Amino acid sequence: MKRRNTQLLREVLLQVLRENRLDTKLAEKHLIEAWPLVLGKSVEQYTRSREIKNNILYVSISSAVLRHDLFLSREEIKNALNAHVGSEVIKDIIFR
Repeated sequence: MKRRNTQLLREVLLQVLRENRLDTKLAEKHLIEAWPLVLGKSVEQYTRSREIKNNILYVSISSAVLRHDLFLSREEIKNALNAHVGSEVIKDIIFR
């Protein structure tokens, strides 16, 4: 007996995630986890919290000097994080 309606498991899982609107939350989680990978351990040491609300990444940084440096390069950081995830998850970054 030959199967005619076969799909890859990956395709089925992605379809289920899209139907239940969980693909966005999963991408947000991947982006938050990518922060230390993209920016490095030295920045991670000064990072207190990260959260995404309404496609905006809010990051609390304990060093004022580092916060200012990151603010100046936030567009490049945003592009690097979105590229790491593979989709446009965030539209802006706000440093606190």
